[in-house]
Amino acid sequence: MKRTTIIETINEFPKEVDLNALFEKLIFMEKVEKGLIQADKAQTIDHDKVEAHFKKKWSK
Repeated sequence: MKRTTIIETINEFPKEVDLNALFEKLIFMEKVEKGLIQADKAQTIDHDKVEAHFKKKWSK
């Protein structure tokens, strides 16, 4: 994650910041960023495969 993104995120918060909320947002943003990179590289799992996996897992 770029430093500018972190700084922009911090600036979006009010003057009194709950650190847990800030860290949660930064972690969420990092995961979304990584997911978008994986999608661009076609490193994804087909929806049907995910659906079949969970149907099998939940049917037990």
